[in-house]
Amino acid sequence: MSVQEVGWSALFSGRNGIRSIALAGGVGLHAINVYVATTILPSVVSDIGGLDYYAWNTTLFVVASIIGSALSPGLLASRGPRGAYGGAAVLFGLGTLGCALAPDMTVMLVGRSVQGLGGGFLFALSYGMVRIVFPEVLWPRAMGLISGMWGIATLVGPAIGGIFAEIGAWRAAFWSMILVVGLFGGLAVAVLPSRSPEEGQAPRTPLAQLVLLSLAVLAVSIGSVRPDLIWNLGGLIIALVLLAVLIAMEGRAEQRLLPRGSFDPSAPLALIFATMSLLTLAVTTSEMFIPLFLQVLHAQSPLVAGYLAAVMAAGWTVGSIGSSGAQGRSTARAIMLSPLVALAGMVALAWLIPAGSQGDWLTLGPLCVALAVVGIGVGIGWPHMLTRVLQLAPEEDRGIASAAITTTQLFATAIGAALAGMVVNLAGLSNPGGAAGTAHAAFWLLAVFAAAPLLACFTALRGIRLASGRVAATARAV
Repeated sequence: MSVQEVGWSALFSGRNGIRSIALAGGVGLHAINVYVATTILPSVVSDIGGLDYYAWNTTLFVVASIIGSALSPGLLASRGPRGAYGGAAVLFGLGTLGCALAPDMTVMLVGRSVQGLGGGFLFALSYGMVRIVFPEVLWPRAMGLISGMWGIATLVGPAIGGIFAEIGAWRAAFWSMILVVGLFGGLAVAVLPSRSPEEGQAPRTPLAQLVLLSLAVLAVSIGSVRPDLIWNLGGLIIALVLLAVLIAMEGRAEQRLLPRGSFDPSAPLALIFATMSLLTLAVTTSEMFIPLFLQVLHAQSPLVAGYLAAVMAAGWTVGSIGSSGAQGRSTARAIMLSPLVALAGMVALAWLIPAGSQGDWLTLGPLCVALAVVGIGVGIGWPHMLTRVLQLAPEEDRGIASAAITTTQLFATAIGAALAGMVVNLAGLSNPGGAAGTAHAAFWLLAVFAAAPLLACFTALRGIRLASGRVAATARAV
């Protein structure tokens, strides 16, 4: 295939173009729904009650998404791309319908759980079908397009949710999502192949590992919603114990949650997963609390603060799509550069945000640049890390490799959110609170989590070196 053929024109031409839209739409639906729900939840609670269960809307959604992503290889193998994607869209639509009709918080939580399950399927299947419907030379561009949907969702989701919340019609936000689900689900069923190479070879579900992973997320989430340090640490310790048991089980299990080598520190695959998880931690902390910091410390309205924080997601999209055309050694350089750039942005944020301002653009301008740098840094390497996972996974584990991408990302997001809450609480966000407490919390949050891209610099470098060494050894043997 020529250089011209592996450009964006090859990804968007003919049936490839329609398939690209369908797969990107699956991730887009999941991502936009996350931000729509977050935006309208205050209106939901004021209408149907359930403030005590506010956090569980997110917790149950994330846990169900992890379960869906882990179960996606079996669904894909048993139903084929067309049936799997269509079924996931129907499930997501049913959950959204339940949310739209919810008379109380109990029904809302059930709807959010079903939504999360369907969204987890869509999220993982979109990545999983890249290797089925596109030639390998197009994988980085397809991964860049799909992962870039999170940046678009950060811009679109709050706007949709905000508009419906402003006019007092939060249910209409869910109804609008149902229409979009039908559109993209129908498109996917029309253009995706009915069969895949793995069809009829459905892997058995690693039920024990999946239960342990879900319990670990629940333990951290429950611990993080309490203001007491003992609860925070207790939830974290329980989660670490559960993860240790999970890793031990994965080492000898026939039915695996992640590909072989995912927990071996001497394996390139494990180091790529570690790099992705660390970068996800850095972004999660920023996305959660920077809107609050901008409101309290930089005199911004909630709407403006939300969209300024979205600059990071926009940077991720730009970096991901812009670097996805790299080939050969350039892909290794992109992976190694990714955490370095993200680290520079995190250090700048730790310096700029706690200082505060009156909202003048002499301060906000550099702050926006720092936010964009973090996002661009992660985006530069992201499509190539995703592609490396598919390439490095053992042949017999290729089917679960794509699901492992989403499982790992969702788990890192959940853990990052819980840890971020612990750090800001300990650093004084609530006590003493106010501008002084917020500034102190902002500094410590960004400073502590700057360690994530710093560690990722080492895992990325070692992973690339190990992968290059194995390729050279293979070449000599041949």
